[in-house]
Amino acid sequence: MTEQATAHQTVEAAIRAQLSKALGGIRGIVEAAVPTIAFTVSWLVTGQLNKSLIISASIAGVLLVARLAQRSTPQFVINSLIGIGIGWFFASRTGDARDVYLPGILYNAGYAAAMLVSILARWPVVGFIIGSVTGDPTGWHKEPSVVKLCTRLTWLLMLPCVVRVAVQLPIYLFGGGDEAIAALGIAKVLMGWPLQVASLAAMAWILSRGRTPIAAAV
Repeated sequence: MTEQATAHQTVEAAIRAQLSKALGGIRGIVEAAVPTIAFTVSWLVTGQLNKSLIISASIAGVLLVARLAQRSTPQFVINSLIGIGIGWFFASRTGDARDVYLPGILYNAGYAAAMLVSILARWPVVGFIIGSVTGDPTGWHKEPSVVKLCTRLTWLLMLPCVVRVAVQLPIYLFGGGDEAIAALGIAKVLMGWPLQVASLAAMAWILSRGRTPIAAAV
């Protein structure tokens, strides 16, 4: 068992800690949302794709410099910059500003599909969070109660991805003009951290009700 595991006495506590770390806290949430807001507002004001992308990337760059100056993890800003870069690639090839949002839609669809496969295969994704804590990637799978808990949590983790695709994909496919750009930008922000927080709150409620010993997962 790893040192990280000894800091948690129950599976529920370990999962709560790991999910909080993965989300990045309030600052990580803001860093993910601000570049999207900047792009959407800039596009609506200027109607210039490249200028809007440069503004969005520049703001993300400032956030990255702030992280580096404070010697804190730049992971979440880097993720945002990668997303901007991929969106830029898609949009620059077509000239359609809607394509800036396409990678996010595809990412959520792929992530949801992967989690669904893991559930159907009875190796739910959340179980591997336990494995990262205990130091045994698959030991948790030997305990049916842990597998059942991780399956329920994986459903909740998957739900925001499904909702995002269900709402944003029709806008992308059938929307047009500034209205579609604005709608996609608003949807991405509102369905980003608010949906994730709601999902994690539901997961925290489930986790608060149980006390499965870490030993049961290894």
